[in-house]
Amino acid sequence: MAAAGITMHPACRVRQEEFGLLFYDSRGPRLLFAETGILIPADFFGTVRNRDELPAGLTPQQKQAGQKFITQLLDKGFLREQSIC
Repeated sequence: MAAAGITMHPACRVRQEEFGLLFYDSRGPRLLFAETGILIPADFFGTVRNRDELPAGLTPQQKQAGQKFITQLLDKGFLREQSIC
């Protein structure tokens, strides 16, 4: 059984803005503004990652908020689960 990871949905894009991240879903179109500052760079979402993987150097509180953010992105369809081979 292959492990599951997360990746950006093919219909979605993310870019860095002054406030943080801007997610765009071309299926809608829908926008999501995330005030992440520089804690999570846009290119972080360019590869398949484990669901609990976050950028290094975050505090425990930032990690908790990051996990909640990942869950919200999954729930809203900007991210999707994918098998890791």
